[in-house]
Amino acid sequence: IDHGLEWMHSPAALAHPLDDGTAVMLERDLDQSGESLGIDGPVWDKLMRPFVEHWTEFASEILRPFPFIPRHPWLMTRFGIVALQPARVVARRFRNQRTRALFAGLAAHSFLSLDEPLSAAFAILMAVPAHAVGWPIPRGGAQSLTNALCAFLSTLGGKVSTSSPVQSLAALSNYDLLLCDLTPRQLIKVGGQRLPDSYKRRLGRYRYGSGVFKVDYALNAPIPWKAPDCLRAATVHLGGSLEEIAASEKEVRIGKHADRPFVLLAQPSLFDSSRAPAGKHTAWAYCHVPNGSKVNMVEKLEGQIERFAPGFRDCILARRAFSPADMESMDANLVGGDIGGGAMDIRQFLFRPTWRHYATSARDIYICSASTPPGGGVHGMCGYHAAKMALSRLDGG
Repeated sequence: IDHGLEWMHSPAALAHPLDDGTAVMLERDLDQSGESLGIDGPVWDKLMRPFVEHWTEFASEILRPFPFIPRHPWLMTRFGIVALQPARVVARRFRNQRTRALFAGLAAHSFLSLDEPLSAAFAILMAVPAHAVGWPIPRGGAQSLTNALCAFLSTLGGKVSTSSPVQSLAALSNYDLLLCDLTPRQLIKVGGQRLPDSYKRRLGRYRYGSGVFKVDYALNAPIPWKAPDCLRAATVHLGGSLEEIAASEKEVRIGKHADRPFVLLAQPSLFDSSRAPAGKHTAWAYCHVPNGSKVNMVEKLEGQIERFAPGFRDCILARRAFSPADMESMDANLVGGDIGGGAMDIRQFLFRPTWRHYATSARDIYICSASTPPGGGVHGMCGYHAAKMALSRLDGG
């Protein structure tokens, strides 16, 4: 907060509305969530509590470079037993369709089919921090987070240069270390003569994941949800039942466009008045699409919002849609609209070309993007671990 960063929490981390006009909620308090899930409360509690109560130890383990010898083997064994399974298999533990829908929406953050191994891991890794620390949003938007980081860096003597594209690493020959926030294939383009052909071939085998189609909204009122509980959460998952979400994500994984896509929606102005003029609101939403898709998904995306919030379109003052190509034009790392830094199926999780833990074939060049362990997310640990490795090697001569 010394550098202008303030975190805002909504009362509930997540709302998942259903067609009956109600919503199943992911409450910040684990006990409260357990109570709200009824018959599935004890099962949810048993699944989440070990990691929530040992959040500090758990976070330090799952955010480390893989592979490693766990410092907390019991905790990680318990996680691994669940994490390696498909989400649909783990969801069978729940008797109520409402709880299964909630779990499916969390697992869909994986961009995997819910029948694929590792998809359950994402559901756990989304739910546990929601209970342990919440899903806060930065007051004023993501730019305030960047501003705070830059301000802190300046106190250490660091300097940030923007609007200075680097076409070749040869232009940065005066630096001892180069940490590249790039996907592996992009590193090939700028690496030039610094990387041998054999290593570049390995980088070239890296696979991107599905893309996103995103829409930003200016609204004249809060979204008119059928389920009032949705107004308690900054994040809303729209997709209905587990079966519907699984079908949607499977279609995207095989290169198709879902008629009823799973939609992730944020409504930050309900909890941060700085996001919109008085009496007005903002929201954004995206759905998953095949990488590089050129299909306009506005109608299908808004159809899902209208399904759970009739009259939503009447609230729209303005919208701006972003195709995968638009996303990539704003950030070259989002290749084909892939916001996760690459496909996170089990093969690439285990055998990615960044297996050497951020190091490349050149001693002074490192990769620090979401394509490196522990993968995409808002944790910042890819850069942290890459920097630690680079500095240790520099100090070691």
